[in-house]
Amino acid sequence: MSLKSVVVTGAGSGIGLAVTMELAHAGFDVIGTVRSEDKADALRTAVERTGAAVRTVLLDVADATSTVKAFTEIAILTDGGPWAVVNNAGFAQPGAIEDVDDDQVRRQLETNLIGPARIARLVLPTMRERRAGRIINVSSISGRVSLPMMGWYCASKQGLEAVTDALRMETAAFGVKVVLIEPGSYASGIWQHSAGLMPDAQSSAYSDQYDAAEDMLRRELPGPRPVALAVLKALTTRRPLPRYLVGGSARSTAVLDAALPTQATDWAKQVATGLRGAPRALGRVQGALKRRTE
Repeated sequence: MSLKSVVVTGAGSGIGLAVTMELAHAGFDVIGTVRSEDKADALRTAVERTGAAVRTVLLDVADATSTVKAFTEIAILTDGGPWAVVNNAGFAQPGAIEDVDDDQVRRQLETNLIGPARIARLVLPTMRERRAGRIINVSSISGRVSLPMMGWYCASKQGLEAVTDALRMETAAFGVKVVLIEPGSYASGIWQHSAGLMPDAQSSAYSDQYDAAEDMLRRELPGPRPVALAVLKALTTRRPLPRYLVGGSARSTAVLDAALPTQATDWAKQVATGLRGAPRALGRVQGALKRRTE
């Protein structure tokens, strides 16, 4: 029996690399997509050093022509199409809503929302014909909870969640399972890249807040293996859950955002991002929220 083939987009670093490693060691035929030959070479070398193997294909998920070309190549590599796709590639566009221009907004939505939908459109005919397949969309706690200074990123992830929920229901009768992964904050190149995308603080009404936002983006975070393990579970369990919240912070944030009044969560988020109050006020908010969960 041949190995099940799984495509992982954005496989060169962060969560994508962790997922690629985990699936390769679990015995899947992993095809990792990256945007350049140099990154493809680095990915293959990194996986081979751990005693596993990965095949690579070049893909820019924000480009329709690149996507069609890549999945045509993948169809040849996998006898018609992969058994599963992990839509992980993405980036986070920071900035106040009014400071992010139309081109930046379109790039954010094209990469994080339209790209995964386009990939689903390309792989579903074969999955439907085989009456088997899985589509795993890597979202974020930002797919549930909006944050100031990250509004367009949150919009892209909340849009991805809406599309994923609809797709899950549409494809169920054909044997295709569609799953959301909702991580909290984990170490990933996405956050370092985001710091470089910050709008010009000097010309913004939110200049003071950009300093606080940049500090948050550069903070040290735990490694992404828990996310990779959640993806592995979604691919190996017979009946995967519709969504997996990954990390204690993600679970507590989702519960609190749903349970507390909007005015309270708005205030806490404004304090956390420097839009309101002094830093010590955040400590009081965090203490109060902790007591609510104990």
